[in-house]
Amino acid sequence: MSHSHLGLEIVWALVFGILLALVVPIYTYFILRRNLDVENSAAIAAAYGSVSAVTFITAISYLDAHDIPFGGHMVAVMALMEAPSIIVGLLLYSTFNKRKGTEIKSSNVIKHALTNGSVILILGSLAIGFLANEEQAQGIKPFTNDIFKGFLAIFLLDMGITSGKKIGAFLKRGWFTLLFAILIPLFNGCLVAVLSGFVSDEVGDRFIFAILAASASYIAVPAAMRMAIPKANPGLYIPMALAVTFPFNITLGMPIYYFLVQ
Repeated sequence: MSHSHLGLEIVWALVFGILLALVVPIYTYFILRRNLDVENSAAIAAAYGSVSAVTFITAISYLDAHDIPFGGHMVAVMALMEAPSIIVGLLLYSTFNKRKGTEIKSSNVIKHALTNGSVILILGSLAIGFLANEEQAQGIKPFTNDIFKGFLAIFLLDMGITSGKKIGAFLKRGWFTLLFAILIPLFNGCLVAVLSGFVSDEVGDRFIFAILAASASYIAVPAAMRMAIPKANPGLYIPMALAVTFPFNITLGMPIYYFLVQ
């Protein structure tokens, strides 16, 4: 952001990203309600409206491998797409939940979304990066650049173990959750790959928009849902986002979105 001139295109990009985070949970919730209860539908809808920072980083590596530039402001777009979907998911749960004594106050909804550790870290890192100069950034480059992929690999292995422990509940749901975890991200990514042309002409930025729309959160949203909707089954929304959607996006999804953007 500090290297980007804050013009109208960047403002529209930020608005477009936030709108995606608000709209996607709404229509996915009603699709999920055909087969799932209110708690799980709201949690999964929030996960698929939010974004995966790891998928975002993988998309950046994909662009670097193809020597395609992208705007630094897309990091801000990613950061701002975390919280809105959590708020929408919890509002959907509060609106359609009929069980007495399980209502969530609006103030608590906003608090859970904005004070989640993952969201605070992303927004805080964004502010630090914006304020830091080049010399200060170079001081932590070995940590943020050189050994980052090693940390990423360890993180993914740990998340894979977590997902594997909860895969039983996911498999019991049959084909519906599996198809949802593939088809909805594919639909979102392809649609946004086309619609993003109204917001930006840059191939790199449009590709990132598509991958953000197609990704699903398996860090920030599960943390918020565990606190706000404890009856939602993490054995569903974590394996869906991490064991199905994530590998689909980085193997088949990204080439498809890149082709559509071009």
